[in-house]
This record gives sequence, structure tokens and C-alpha cells, in this order.
Amino acid sequence: MKIEWLKEIIDGGESINVEFKQCKTQLNKDVFESVCAFLNRNGGHLFLGVEDKGDIIGINPEAIEKVKKDFVTAMNNPQKISPTFYLSIEEVKIDGKVILYIFVPESSQVHRCNGKIFDRNEDGDINITDNTNLVSGMYMRKQGTYTENRIFPFAELSELDSELLAKVRKMAANQKPNHPWKSMDDLELLKSAGLYLKDLQSGKEGITLGGILLFGNEQLIHAALPHYRTDAILRKEDTDRYDDRDDIRCNLIDSYGRLMQFIAKHLNDKFYLEKDQRISLRDKIFREVISNILIHREFANPFPAKLVIEKDRVFTENSNKPHGNGIIDPENFSPFPKNPTIARFFKETGWVDELGSGVRNIHKYNKIYSGAEPTFIEDDVFKTIIPLVFKATDQDTDQATVQVTDQADEDIKRLLEFCKTPRTREEMQNFLKLNHRGHFREKILSPLVKGELLKLTIPDKPTSPKQKYYYEKR
Repeated sequence: MKIEWLKEIIDGGESINVEFKQCKTQLNKDVFESVCAFLNRNGGHLFLGVEDKGDIIGINPEAIEKVKKDFVTAMNNPQKISPTFYLSIEEVKIDGKVILYIFVPESSQVHRCNGKIFDRNEDGDINITDNTNLVSGMYMRKQGTYTENRIFPFAELSELDSELLAKVRKMAANQKPNHPWKSMDDLELLKSAGLYLKDLQSGKEGITLGGILLFGNEQLIHAALPHYRTDAILRKEDTDRYDDRDDIRCNLIDSYGRLMQFIAKHLNDKFYLEKDQRISLRDKIFREVISNILIHREFANPFPAKLVIEKDRVFTENSNKPHGNGIIDPENFSPFPKNPTIARFFKETGWVDELGSGVRNIHKYNKIYSGAEPTFIEDDVFKTIIPLVFKATDQDTDQATVQVTDQADEDIKRLLEFCKTPRTREEMQNFLKLNHRGHFREKILSPLVKGELLKLTIPDKPTSPKQKYYYEKR
């Protein structure tokens, strides 16, 4: 899927957010001008080993490691890119040729390449260093858009959690054994992650709000952002107040852990196989949901982020600077980074994937988890609504399979084994001793088909009376 997606981008040609470089044996000299321009504008996709017209020429096999190393080294060299910005470089094989792919997110800072400021337009990369109006406009746009960049010059390194910084080094190294953060001291890591900046207009230098929110103790966070908190609420029995609550005011890293624990405490998991591996659908969904309310929120707004578990749904709310209004279509939307530095930090530690993947993953896995589609609403308050498994109707109240329980896990495993030989809907329903056809089809059969655990013997005629379903171990 990833390769097909990359091929589609390449087939679309170069644009304001797509750039090709040949780099057959070494990096082109202008590679970093494009990186700088992407960082300063809207981000983009950089392909090494592709000609200007989109022809894939690949990178010589003996030069691949050198090109990768040279790229990462230069991105961490303030003489090349200032401020430095760590980017992941991905090796991809297309049509038998190796290319290198780099996703460059929009940065919340203004970057220079070799001392020059580049911007991006449809025609490529433009040096705007000597255009005072354009440079000033870029600074104003970044500062007005990204609260995470606010500098606190009097915040001390000693007020940050050194154990968390050590933990982050290990997490980044687990993602990439040679990750540069592994060998950096605390200040170097903060600078590399864009969490310690110097404002070139005012001369102020120090830890940013993003750095404080990620690593600060509660006293420092409260001093920098008094209204900051995240509210986790269980509201099933006492719908007027709550059955359980966690008022979270700690750093974003510990907040992530506490929110995941809250979900695990109050929501059961569900058995699911993906590529022969059992995965946690609950964790797959709420890893994305929780990352979203922590990363993509407008911290300047005093509206507290919320995660609320109810009987038939989980919903979240977080303050937002909307780039559009209304319900988001997961198949057709353009993600916009609300806090790109914090988002990039979470990506380097392995807690999130590329921008926009969260909405698609929630949409994909929740259809399997509950058989229902989630809803994402873009507005001043961003809302995510995750339907849970619905209660049975009066006609099937004698059935317990609507609950996501360990017994349901066992039933699904037995059903899949039973379906190694193709079975009709009626045979499967009788096997599970279920009486209500509509309930079986909606809550069990349909999610298993959507999740591609069960396949159809007549796929082009899904409603055929001769239809059977089978499980093929992947």
C-alpha cells in the first residue's frame, strides 16, 4: 500500500509539495534548498533517485548508505540547515530500483540553508533572503500560527525531567539504532528537536513552550501555561457527573501514558489478527485518538482537552485553529499540522506515524472493532466520536456476543477455525448458536469481512444466495 501511494505521488509530477532529485551517486547540491523551502512553507515529499520528469532512475546500490548518511549528517549541521531539523529517510524499491523518500513536515520555525532563507512556490525553491517584506511575513505567519514556538528565556534545564529525556533517547534509538539523539546531551537534543530556539528578531533564546510541555515538571508547566490540563472522564452510570475521572496536568509524555491506562481500565479489547499477528484493536484506535488530542491542539486556548467514555461511544474534544469546517472525509482530506515540532517529536519516538495517518487508522480499525464508522468534526473545537459496540435489540437480548469480552475473543477464534472450510451465513450462525440473523450479520459477519478476516467465495456477487465465507491464514 505504501509503495502504491508513493507511486501515485510520483506519477502526479513535481508541485509545490513534491520535488524530485536524481542523486544517483551522491546528493545534489540543491537538495537542502528544497528541504528548507518545504520546512518554511507547507511541507512536502522529497524523492531521491527520480528525474525531474518523474522517471525512476534509482540510486546506485553502492552509494545508498553514503547518500543516506550524508543527508542525515547535513540536516544536523547548523552550518547547512539552521535551526537543525531531524528527518527520517526511507529506502523504497520501485520497479526493481531503490529510491530514497523523505517526508518533510511544515516547520513552526523559519529555517535557513547555507545562511539563506528559501520559500516554495509552484515553480520550485525561491531565495527570499533579501526580500524584507517576504521574510518578515514568513516570521509573522509562523509566530502567529504556532504557539509551541513561544520562547521562555528564564526556564532552566534543571526544571526539565532528565529521566524523561533519557527515556526519549532510548525510544528514538529503538526506532532507529543510529538515531543522532542517542549520543546528544540534553541541550543538544532539545535544539535538534526544535525545542530550544533563538528568536532572530528579538534575540531571545531558550526552551520553547513545546519543550516545557514535553519535559517540564508540573510547576514549570503551570507557570508557562496556567490553564493547561486534559480531562479523562468515565460517564456510564452517573451520566450527570462521572463514574471515574483523571484530571491530568503533567507533561505530554506522561499524559499519553495516563490516558492509555484510563482507556485500558475502562474499555475491553477485541481479538484480531493482522498478518498472522494478534494486535490490540483498542490500542490501535486510541493510540491515535490520544496522540491527536495531545499533539494537534491549540495550547493558547484555555479550553481543556477532554476524553469521555460513555456507554455507546468515546468522544474527545480539543481546542483547534480550524482549516475548514464540518465533518472530515478520511479518504479525501488534507491534514494540517497544528504543532509540527511536537508532532515530529512523537513521530521520532514511534508514537505516531506520518501526518494524516491517525484519522485513516482510526477509521480503518474502528470499523472492525465495533462495525461502525467514527466521526471527525473540524471546528474551533475539534471533535472525534468513536462508536462502541452497540447494545442488542429486544429480539436478541439473550445473546452476549455484542460485548467485547474474552468470551467474544474465543468465539471469533472458533468461528475462524470453523471457516477454514467455506461456510454459509446460516452455518456460521448455527455454529455460534445465535438466533437473530440481523444481529449476526451486522455485529459479527460484516466486521470480519470488512477487516478481511473472512473472504467471499463469490466476491463479485456479495449478496448471492450461494455465497460462502472462508478464513485464509495470512
